[in-house]
Amino acid sequence: MNYMITNFILNNFKLKMKIKRLKLLGACILFTGIIFTNTQCQKSKGSNLNLSFLHDTKELPRINNTKHNSQQITDFKWPDGKKMAISLTFDDARLTQIDKGIPLLDKYDVKATFYVSPKPMMERLEGWKQAQRNGHDIGNHTLSHPCTGNFAFSRNNALEDRTLKSLKTEIDSANVLIKEAFGVLPVSFAYPCGNTFVGRGINTKSYVPLIASQFETGRKWYDEGPNDPSFCDLSQLTGLELDGKSFDEILKLIESAKKNGQWLVLVGHEMNDEEGQLTSLLSTIEAICQYATDPANGIWIDNIHNIASFIKEQRGEK
Repeated sequence: MNYMITNFILNNFKLKMKIKRLKLLGACILFTGIIFTNTQCQKSKGSNLNLSFLHDTKELPRINNTKHNSQQITDFKWPDGKKMAISLTFDDARLTQIDKGIPLLDKYDVKATFYVSPKPMMERLEGWKQAQRNGHDIGNHTLSHPCTGNFAFSRNNALEDRTLKSLKTEIDSANVLIKEAFGVLPVSFAYPCGNTFVGRGINTKSYVPLIASQFETGRKWYDEGPNDPSFCDLSQLTGLELDGKSFDEILKLIESAKKNGQWLVLVGHEMNDEEGQLTSLLSTIEAICQYATDPANGIWIDNIHNIASFIKEQRGEK
């Protein structure tokens, strides 16, 4: 009796295993058939049908002239037949900006945007006032430059520990100081470290809406591609790194943006003729100015405010 029961259980187990194998074989045959049919269809009829999940690795968007095939050329019309726009932007009101960088920009009559930190700004206040009179855009960069606490320098001033209310108070205070110094409220803002949040976990909140309610533009950092003027969110402008780059490296970004009619926003910090941490080389900046101001290259180079104002007008925005 026990033998019969054991034999029955064993046979039942074998039967189930055969069924599972048959199901697996059927699935393999079906999958192979789909691939074969799709391949033949494309070969014989030129069909656009494709198994997208099989082609993902071959159809990734190209960014920064490295992976760019899927981007569409914008139909946005830049002024005077220009093919693209460039904005040079620099953060923190560093001394090399006022001492070395701005004189170089003025040499080529190139207007940039400077997102100032009030304390270093006060060390060269008269120079910054002259920069504004010369057409450079002065933007808000907060009072204390709060970033994620993952940066050791910001651990005691971490965005993870901030609230929207406390950040608004700080931004408003910076606005007051800039208004007192220059006589006008800034319309441009740059997110310190490119971070756009406060809080942590389920309590994390974006402060992009706060910036959108107070400023014409908000610029990020360490992004991967330029801005499409017909689509971009002016409160989240992408910013690409200028620090440490040669002109040849920047030229690739320019050529890619020109091909697609985009707005390339470059982000720097120190402006110096010697390499260093967070340093944009004067030789690279000068080469950009020379290239962008050559009418043959079809580039509009200007500060953030001037270009953003044009984009808003073209898009019918207030």
